[in-house]
Amino acid sequence: MIKVLKLRFFRSKLCAAGLYGQSISWQILLLGLLTVVTVPAHSIQEVEVAGNRFAVSHPPGYVLEAVNLRLNGPRMLYFHGDEILVGSRDDRIYRLFPPYDNAQTLAHLPLYPHSVVIRGNEIIIARTHGVFRARYSSDADWRLLERDLELLVPLEPSRSHSSRTVGLGPDNRLYVSIGMPGNCGNYYLDSSYPETLRRGGLFLIDEDSRPAKLVPYVSGLRNPVGFDWQPDSGILYITNNGPDHLGYDQPPEYFARGIEGSFHGMPWYQFDGKQLFEDPCASEFERPLPIESVSIPAATFDARSAPLGMAFVTHQAKASEFHGDAIIAIHGSWATSTGSFYGDAKTRREPKLVRVDFNDGEIARVVDLLTGFQLVDGKRWARPAGVAIGNDGDIYFTSDAGYEGLYRLRKVK
Repeated sequence: MIKVLKLRFFRSKLCAAGLYGQSISWQILLLGLLTVVTVPAHSIQEVEVAGNRFAVSHPPGYVLEAVNLRLNGPRMLYFHGDEILVGSRDDRIYRLFPPYDNAQTLAHLPLYPHSVVIRGNEIIIARTHGVFRARYSSDADWRLLERDLELLVPLEPSRSHSSRTVGLGPDNRLYVSIGMPGNCGNYYLDSSYPETLRRGGLFLIDEDSRPAKLVPYVSGLRNPVGFDWQPDSGILYITNNGPDHLGYDQPPEYFARGIEGSFHGMPWYQFDGKQLFEDPCASEFERPLPIESVSIPAATFDARSAPLGMAFVTHQAKASEFHGDAIIAIHGSWATSTGSFYGDAKTRREPKLVRVDFNDGEIARVVDLLTGFQLVDGKRWARPAGVAIGNDGDIYFTSDAGYEGLYRLRKVK
């Protein structure tokens, strides 16, 4: 097997031939520079989950394992040393110690504790209505009560797109994402808008202010859920769920480069995979910026596929061949054709893990990493939600539907 060479020169040749960005399963012809570069086929594994066996596809040399199926609605996960902390739709924060087959309820908190991070000796928790902090202890018998929490900054609550993701940047500052309700509303992260309408992007939490305040950082994203910093470039990237009102195929979901002050268009502008266009649903809202100000997506996914959590592969990962690449949880769509209120289940876009392949700080392609969660009839036995690289170097993810719990993609050779 010849390893695929990731060189910009080769990519430019593929683009000239119309091959770059296409799905090429087995061979890529490099226009006479090399004869053939072989891309290894995925391995098929039968994984046992709760007494059932399912076929999954992943790179050779890996194995998928169901680590813990006793979590209810788990979402974003965070490693603190060997500990795993997991937010959930079940109003619980779970904590797991190696070998992760037992889960404690660290805290029971209403209003959707979707994500957590640890900074120093404090835990930071993002809930629908705010970001909170409290003292943290790794003692196995320590528990967190709501009365222990201090409100750091309030967030505008919502029943629609109510998840909030908090992240700790390489600058040791806190960032939090917040989505827009519905498909089309006059929301914008800017001080010119009232606080109740500042939705759709990422805030930086300015803790130097007294009290702390939310500073708009990235705007124009309908529902950003996952974000992380690329380890080589230090650039922030964000997953985004686009609107549903333009059909089953438009606009594509995307992976955004989150430069400070960048504007990504919603609700005024959409990206169709090739170019930007004006969304007629927002014609009655005054445009804060012209179309020329919109940041083009760094990569795209199928419409309605619902990218959620993400993590970059860092130096401690066993998957060293993927260093610097992003692993993204694709939650899967309701459907892509009609047939019932939610559409024909057999046409659902499947849940999976994908890998965004970075080369010298640039995105080369998006490829499937782990598939097989959806059956022929459209039923799903798992739906990935959160992703993290473990302290042991393996790839961990949560499923918040089907067989809910914690899973691990482990490198075995």
